[in-house]
Amino acid sequence: MKGMRRLAAKTVDECKKSWHIAGPAILTGVLQFSIWFITTAFVGHLGSTELAAVSIAQNVIEGFAYGILLGMGSALETLCGQAVGAGQLNMLGIYTQRSCIITLATALLLTPVYVFTTPILKLLRQSDDISELAGKYAVCAIPQLFAYALNFPLQKFFQSQSKVWVMAAISGIAVAIHTVLNWVFVRKLGHGLAGAAVVGNLSWWFIVLAQVAYMVSGYFPESWTGFSKSAFRSLSGFVRLSLASAIMLCLELWYYTAVLIMVGYLKNPSIQVSAMSICMNIQLWTLMVALGFNAAISVRVSNELGAGHPKAAKFSVAVNMLTAAVLGIVCTVAVLAGRNLLPRLFTEVPEVVTEASRMGFLLAATVLLGFVQPVLSGVAVGAGWQSLVAFLNIGCYYLIGLPIGAVLGFKLKRNAMGIWSGMLAGSLLQTAILLIITFRTKWKKEALQAEERIKSWGGPIEPQQSPTN
Repeated sequence: MKGMRRLAAKTVDECKKSWHIAGPAILTGVLQFSIWFITTAFVGHLGSTELAAVSIAQNVIEGFAYGILLGMGSALETLCGQAVGAGQLNMLGIYTQRSCIITLATALLLTPVYVFTTPILKLLRQSDDISELAGKYAVCAIPQLFAYALNFPLQKFFQSQSKVWVMAAISGIAVAIHTVLNWVFVRKLGHGLAGAAVVGNLSWWFIVLAQVAYMVSGYFPESWTGFSKSAFRSLSGFVRLSLASAIMLCLELWYYTAVLIMVGYLKNPSIQVSAMSICMNIQLWTLMVALGFNAAISVRVSNELGAGHPKAAKFSVAVNMLTAAVLGIVCTVAVLAGRNLLPRLFTEVPEVVTEASRMGFLLAATVLLGFVQPVLSGVAVGAGWQSLVAFLNIGCYYLIGLPIGAVLGFKLKRNAMGIWSGMLAGSLLQTAILLIITFRTKWKKEALQAEERIKSWGGPIEPQQSPTN
């Protein structure tokens, strides 16, 4: 009984630590994703072609850039988290400045992708009318690209120190502003896709500037000591780690992009793409909840490994996996119950609503899987396994999932449902392999590797105490 009480106390303590990060991270993720969600909802009422165009622009062009920049910024999750665990807070500001330099340079390199959206989509054999509208929207949305570049490093800076509630508050204000401005410029004044893009620019830059103000306001005296020339040192090594993180994450995000492009090759692409994009928006909305646990487990694992506490890291993985699975079941039931109602939030076109409703069962299965997989990815980031997971993603997603989807969708005439089934098969295999890797991990070895990583980037380690160790 004494052992059970001790285990229960440890579990409650770990849940508190994880929810302290996951709660506001979930809220921040949901609110920031709601900016895209709200844009899609307002544009969807302009017509099915407009909805398909914005969905293609968001999922293919913006999703491409978003994935690269988020991945580049995610290198901070490993470095900052382990530095916090080792007590080296003075390095966080330097790491963040280095990451911002790299992500801004990357955004500049990605700008031509936005400029040439129309020919790129036509090259991918998307319909001319959808490609033209998507191109106009993407050009107007270029300022969002540079906002993403700064947003992700700033988020990792706050998350690694478990300072995330202000991020949630800023995002909430941004969503309120975004909703009102969309209602004015898109609905009332009729500025269409261009108006929706400009409103998105304003909302994202409000988030970035507010976060910068929070960081330099004096609330982080140890981790933010001002701008430093040291940020320009060791950039090559930082770029290598950033690229590994970007490749890992991009292979996951681009998987959905590839699926949407495949759907664009089907007959009646406007209906099929619109239905698929609605399901993806719903799935990605629930994924924002799961990504809260991705952030939590990444911070917890990196903190404990950086502090030299392998048992605490392993225990945190188990607790977060169980919590995410329970939440996944709840969201899956909700999606099943609302599969006929949720599509109407995006469109009033009967054919699109019907097609999206038919995909409800596959969507529910994807939602359940989508709660477990991000936790496993968070473990990989916290431990620094980005390169390993990148190779795993190539095999499961692109060599297995997409070919299965192509056969089911085109050869067997299952259309969008067949393509989604292939995507689900690849995700299921990837999750199963990650589970095996995670539970066979030698955590003492991972803690030693974290110590070496911190020494090479920041200096000697000072042991930290952990109540869960």
